[in-house]
Amino acid sequence: MLNRKFEGFLGGLIMLQKLVADNEANYGKEIREKYGDETVNKSNQKVQGMSQEQYDEVTKLATEVLETLRAAFITGDPAGELAQKAVDLHHRYLCYYWDSYSKEAHAGVAQMYVDDPRFTAYYDEKQPGTAAFLRDAVLVYTGTK
Repeated sequence: MLNRKFEGFLGGLIMLQKLVADNEANYGKEIREKYGDETVNKSNQKVQGMSQEQYDEVTKLATEVLETLRAAFITGDPAGELAQKAVDLHHRYLCYYWDSYSKEAHAGVAQMYVDDPRFTAYYDEKQPGTAAFLRDAVLVYTGTK
């Protein structure tokens, strides 16, 4: 029993280290130039310090964000209850990765989802316009509109 727990723990550590390494390889230079080494290092440390339970929670939360966002998009109302629920879930998701949360940073990330074609493609994959809808909903949520 103890061996299985240790194997699971070790596997989780390796998975989190790989997540950080992959992110650094794919986006490291870009995000370090944009946000600075200190911010990126703190985020990496936070990810590497996640427990298996936290990782499972954030993975589930990511799915909830997308599912709720897709349902909210159909309403067409970024200020609506469902859209604001999606943004609240998104806020909670970001807090697993960010050292600290600010409304301005949340609004900035949401704008990046529209400005950066990689993020737009991700959010718009099933419903074109979802990235802009999320941005608009975040602007309402944060009061930065």
